[in-house]
Amino acid sequence: MADMLTDLFVKGLKPGEKEYTRREKGGFGVRVHPGGRKTFFYLYRVDGHRRFLNLGDYPATSLKAARMEYEEARAKIKAIKAGRNDIVDPLEVRKTKAAEREERRAAHTVKELVKEYLEKHAVNKRSGKADERLLNVEIVPEWGHRKAEDIKKRDIILLLESIIERGAPAMSNQVLKITRKMFNFAVERDILPHSPFAGVKALAPNKSRERALTEAEIKTLWATIDNAAISDDIRRAIKLVLVTGQRPGEIAGMHSAEIEGQWWTIPAGRAKNGMEHRVYLTASALELIGPLTAIDEETGEEVAKGNIFPCPHKKKNKPIEAHALAVAVRRNLNWPLLDKGGKPLYDKEGNHATENRLGVDQFTPHDLRRTAATFMASMGFMDEVIDAVLSHKKQGIIKTYNRHKYDREKQQALESWERKLKAITASKESNVIPMKRKVRN
Repeated sequence: MADMLTDLFVKGLKPGEKEYTRREKGGFGVRVHPGGRKTFFYLYRVDGHRRFLNLGDYPATSLKAARMEYEEARAKIKAIKAGRNDIVDPLEVRKTKAAEREERRAAHTVKELVKEYLEKHAVNKRSGKADERLLNVEIVPEWGHRKAEDIKKRDIILLLESIIERGAPAMSNQVLKITRKMFNFAVERDILPHSPFAGVKALAPNKSRERALTEAEIKTLWATIDNAAISDDIRRAIKLVLVTGQRPGEIAGMHSAEIEGQWWTIPAGRAKNGMEHRVYLTASALELIGPLTAIDEETGEEVAKGNIFPCPHKKKNKPIEAHALAVAVRRNLNWPLLDKGGKPLYDKEGNHATENRLGVDQFTPHDLRRTAATFMASMGFMDEVIDAVLSHKKQGIIKTYNRHKYDREKQQALESWERKLKAITASKESNVIPMKRKVRN
């Protein structure tokens, strides 16, 4: 047992075949390992149990620093032996911190939380694909590497503000909606003790969209979309939204097996409202849909076409994604301009110079559905008929007692809308005879 460890003494200690220790009276010492490593320690007893507290390796930890930690620990042990209940054994503190570090290391990152949310929860939602796209575009790049437990209310507010500042207030609200659900999911699965979204409100006003294209805009769009940077499948799908008044996502997923004659039956599993829906297909709609059969490249036989608007990746036997229509429209409304060398051009403010290849003001594919409904209303069709065309759920007492399917009325409305649309796009006066709208008391 050494009287007092000194730097010179510790430095001069040589490794042996077996590890050995040199310590002072009081329990402070150094352990020398066969490989040459030297570790300061404090050896003591508490409640009859021998404890060994590692104080660091020499020379990374100096003798002075190790001795200071030893003196602090020794004072705590004396206090514990004297009956102090407010002092914790320093070795237990060390173990607790180590456990916390391990728990911290194993804690979910936001990227891992996104993965679990998509696999365990969003996969069962109709909007699962949309959730996946939003989280991977808006959340993972910003927060993916961070621990989910580290996300605070302030982080959320700053993220939502940044999305608004780039000109996407509606997306800001959608990010809040989906990300709040994901963190609530984490609480339900005991991944997090609580959600940081408590008290966070939407920063942008939730405005119900009211955009409906005018006759002049419809005529322009019908012509310009044929020359826009849009694939034939997506172009036809966008036009079909306007012709039928159906949801863009349901049109994108259209399958030949759903079509019989001039009726398209959207199965409940694909319908947004979970209800099977029959859509009358006018001659214009059938022309946009095209043939329901195709020639098998391997056998040369005529077979059912399958997906009317197939994914461009040949190896993927699935329809185009629901958001493909919106992406195509958005890009062509703000198409980047390039110089002869293919480099982007900029305006006077330093922003990317763009052109509107569609020739109409900002709109979304869903606005085309609203446009169809608006024109049917202007032609005198009742709300019940238009709701039937759009597959809106019946409300209140009507939902219980009115079981009428409105097939005949839907056909009349869509045929009238087809004649009106043809007149608009052909620049001729419409021969549609407006129906007298009944007034409900």
